[in-house]
Amino acid sequence: MGDLTEGQLHALKNLSRKKAGGEVPFVNISDAQVLVELGLAVRSRQGWDITPEGVRLLAPPPSSDNQR
Repeated sequence: MGDLTEGQLHALKNLSRKKAGGEVPFVNISDAQVLVELGLAVRSRQGWDITPEGVRLLAPPPSSDNQR
C-alpha cells in the first residue's frame, strides 16, 4: 500500500465499505481514476467499485500464529 497516496487509500477503504453495504461519502474522482488504472477499482453504473485486487490489498497479512 506504500504506492498509494493517503487520498487513494482513503478512497479504496470507502469502496470496501460500499461493497459491504455501508454508507460511503463522496469518492474523489482523481483518486478513483488512479485506482482504476492500478486495477484496484472499476467504474460502474453505481459509481466506483472495488475489485478483488483492491480487496486483497486491504486484507490484513496472514497471522504467523497459525504456523506451528
